[in-house]
Amino acid sequence: MIESSKKTSPDRIVTPTEKKEDKSQNFTNILRPLKLEDYVGQELIKKHLWVSIASCKIRNCSLDHILFYGPPGLWKTTISNIIATEMWTNLRSTSGPAIEKQSDLVSILSNLEEWDILFIDEIHRLRPQVEEILYTAMEDFVIDIMVGSWTWAQSVKMPLKQFTLVWATTRLSALSSPLRDRFWNVLKLDFYDDNDLALIIDNNAKKLELDLPEKTLWVIARKSRWTPRIANRLLKIVRDYATIWKDVSDEKILEEIFKDIWIDELWLDYLDRKYLETLHYKFNWKAVWLNTLSSAIGEEEATLEDVVEPYLLQIGFIERTPRGRMITLSGINHIRK
Repeated sequence: MIESSKKTSPDRIVTPTEKKEDKSQNFTNILRPLKLEDYVGQELIKKHLWVSIASCKIRNCSLDHILFYGPPGLWKTTISNIIATEMWTNLRSTSGPAIEKQSDLVSILSNLEEWDILFIDEIHRLRPQVEEILYTAMEDFVIDIMVGSWTWAQSVKMPLKQFTLVWATTRLSALSSPLRDRFWNVLKLDFYDDNDLALIIDNNAKKLELDLPEKTLWVIARKSRWTPRIANRLLKIVRDYATIWKDVSDEKILEEIFKDIWIDELWLDYLDRKYLETLHYKFNWKAVWLNTLSSAIGEEEATLEDVVEPYLLQIGFIERTPRGRMITLSGINHIRK
């Protein structure tokens, strides 16, 4: 086993999920595009939103509710901010786990102004009893509230101002059918290609007053796993090395920087390699159930299934078979290097 197995998952640079440092106001707000024309990639979604927003402005009404889904790190929150900017209205943000009671959601909805955008992240984690309130709120802009108790209880309809719900989820299948059916716009965000990522990195490097040659842009783009959040995270690291007078335009020095943060030439980090090493060395290229693999590695099943495996599957290093997980010949050849 190589030294990568000594690391633990919370420090992963290439995780697509949001980390505390990603929320830094000084860094994130500078790099976040503010207009739809500045948003790179997702061309089909951009075209659809252009038409919808222009139509709503002409008809003087709120935007239809939107559901964004796709892997983490693809700027679902960013594009929600852009929608609010383009509609000349306010954005109110929260998340599914933060709404614990029906009264929490009623308070949020009742304080929305005309045309406001309500963005709810991780909507698949919303409680079922809270979700039911949204049915009439989304369709008729009213909330059914029970007033009184016991035999004196009665339902009262509280009107709401026209608003737009923008939801984001990484697990579309976890949403109930009645909730999914109430969205007119269900939009999937796909992974970015290297051209778009290189353009994003170039634009953001200029915002950070960092002049990077084209070769450096492409190296960072290829190591970003087709995810803008990871690209920005790597750009920040390169910026830090450039600040201490490292020549980040030199490809050899750039590769040394990535080795320092445990990213190899095929963009795998220590947890990816630990996964492959465990399959190959501990289980001798046999099929392994996920719970067994989780115990052997010391990571939760959800972490392996949602964070580690998607990328390894995409590059063909592992297979999911009826008998369990298996490492491929390509994966074996890589870790044997």
